[in-house]
Amino acid sequence: MAYSEDHIALAAEYALGTLDAGERSQVETMMAVDTEFTAIVHAWEYRLGVLNQMVGSVEPRPIVWENIKAAIGHSGEQAPLVLPDAAPPPPPTAPVVEPAPVADNSNVIQLSSRLKRMRTLASVATALAAALIAMLAIQVYSPDLLPAGLRAKPRIQTVEVKIPPPPATPSAQYVALLQGPSGGPAFILTVDGTTRNFTVRKVGGDAAEAGKSLELWLISDRLPQPRSLGVIGPSDFTARPVLSSYDPNIVTGATYAVTVEQAGGSPDGKPHSTPIYTGKLIETVPAAR
Repeated sequence: MAYSEDHIALAAEYALGTLDAGERSQVETMMAVDTEFTAIVHAWEYRLGVLNQMVGSVEPRPIVWENIKAAIGHSGEQAPLVLPDAAPPPPPTAPVVEPAPVADNSNVIQLSSRLKRMRTLASVATALAAALIAMLAIQVYSPDLLPAGLRAKPRIQTVEVKIPPPPATPSAQYVALLQGPSGGPAFILTVDGTTRNFTVRKVGGDAAEAGKSLELWLISDRLPQPRSLGVIGPSDFTARPVLSSYDPNIVTGATYAVTVEQAGGSPDGKPHSTPIYTGKLIETVPAAR
């Protein structure tokens, strides 16, 4: 149900305690039959309760009560009734005059009542705003003066601390010089001890003949036959991760050889010529202990 401003102002005045006995009786009757209007009254009582919590009780001075008693006693005195010795003669008969029509003041009374309630509602709203501003100021500067229920809860700020990752542990590095019978190095083979990725760098030696390819092999007494590590490309560097599938002891202890195969490499995974370059790995950078 939608309520007018008069109803809302009436509920506010009831919560504020400024209504007379008749108006309070009217509000209590409405509350008995209308739960929504009751909720409006309770809402005003809750809002105005902030004012009650912030204003302490004040005991009037004794002189105030004495003045009130004196005023009540003075208003109760009656003037003595004086009876005349003889009744005065009746006044002369005056011509009968028709009374003027009385104007209907009901609209003026309703408008005045509505204006009063609107002013009361505005005063209540202003008091609430002032109370809220005062309560916020007290919360910021003197929170201990407020009741425990009105104090702001302390905020806990979470600070995210990023811990940098530990420095990477350097891995061992291995190098092999692949050289021919004449002793001159043709390729340098570098192997990472952790990832076991390898890189072949061309430093000398003749290029593969037309229609042929140079193929790299891993030869170990722990394996039944040499294992192909792929064809060495025409560029200066060839890098591959194929050693990661082998045991580290096999990788570090094997002999590495280069053979000449048909274009594209051995078709059956076996070397078809005598190695022209060979070498073994040596540790150049030890692993961190």
